[in-house]
Amino acid sequence: MKLVPRRAGAVLRRMLGRSPAVLVYGPRQCGKTTLVRSVLPDWHHVDLERPRDIALVRADLEGWLEGHAARVAIDEAQRLPELFPALRHALDARPTRGRVVLLGSASPTLMRTAAESLAGRLALLELTPLLAAELAGTRAERDRWFWGGFPRVHALASARARVEWLDDYLGAVLERDLPALGIGLPPTRLRTLVEMLVHVHGNLLNASDLARSLGVSVPTVSRDLDVLEGLFVTRRLQPFHANIQKRLTKSPKIYLRDTGLLHVLGGLRAPRDLETWSRRGASFEGMVVEEVTALARERCVRPGVFFWRTEAGGEVDLVVTDGTRVVPIEIKLGSAVDHHALRGLRQCMADLGVARGYVVVGSGERTRIGSDIELVPWSDVVLRRASFGLGARR
Repeated sequence: MKLVPRRAGAVLRRMLGRSPAVLVYGPRQCGKTTLVRSVLPDWHHVDLERPRDIALVRADLEGWLEGHAARVAIDEAQRLPELFPALRHALDARPTRGRVVLLGSASPTLMRTAAESLAGRLALLELTPLLAAELAGTRAERDRWFWGGFPRVHALASARARVEWLDDYLGAVLERDLPALGIGLPPTRLRTLVEMLVHVHGNLLNASDLARSLGVSVPTVSRDLDVLEGLFVTRRLQPFHANIQKRLTKSPKIYLRDTGLLHVLGGLRAPRDLETWSRRGASFEGMVVEEVTALARERCVRPGVFFWRTEAGGEVDLVVTDGTRVVPIEIKLGSAVDHHALRGLRQCMADLGVARGYVVVGSGERTRIGSDIELVPWSDVVLRRASFGLGARR
């Protein structure tokens, strides 16, 4: 598979133009190293997963930073926590822009340490696996939904090799990365939890049911879910709350972030298996949530991503906030959308005082239903012909 240009490349350059350091973070094997090396080929690159590199840096950390005061990229930075306070002093000694890029795969530890040590000195760039938008026009585009976005998967020729890679990927994350980060949770239990989440993907999270099935306490499940989310395996989409006189649900929705991992753990082995899978609609919903979230981050400053649901059952799959702007988006795999399907969206728009709503559909053409709801085919999202008004001047 040829190198796919990443949309984050331009963002990385822009961040380096205004900040001394940038942290590029995201799941293992999503392409962080490839991105940084392609954007910054003449920088000095070190990888703290390599014993020689980490030994060299650790031997005299402050001295090493003084000798690499600018144009250095440090991969798997979370493996050396003492790096962050030392880097703060090095950056303050020479406060210039575009000096250091850090890369890391473990969000909780990495983000907390970076935020505490490098506040005001660090820009944050989350890199996802390959987006559908990045594969548009390539041979891999048609495979994106079933196989997900990990670059290595699309470099493999056979379905069996792809299935084996995705199965091994989860094992590597749980059995190797967690102990390396000092997280002593049983990988077998975590894997069982992930496999259970396949069957509730796109549903409200019920931690009590999961705890009962696993034979553990609810706090244990909550802690496990924190870890899985920090490893970018899952997403807990939080409910949107507004100051309205209506009882809204408080539980988040749960998703596996990569559809390839979702399908393989669900027992699917080839794209044709998806055609009759009972979770097909939920799978499509999760893919759209990830793609629109990425689009919002491209166009907005600190967008919020939620869902909306009343206790009476009215629901909208995705609510994106851009400052004071609220954009409700319903997601339907089929192209036929009737009045019943729009009831939750219209209720949400009325309750929140929103003038326009959107429905992302699996196929069809872009059209309007009345003056306030727009049907947007998935292909328009992929090709970025649809922006949902995000980031536009108002």
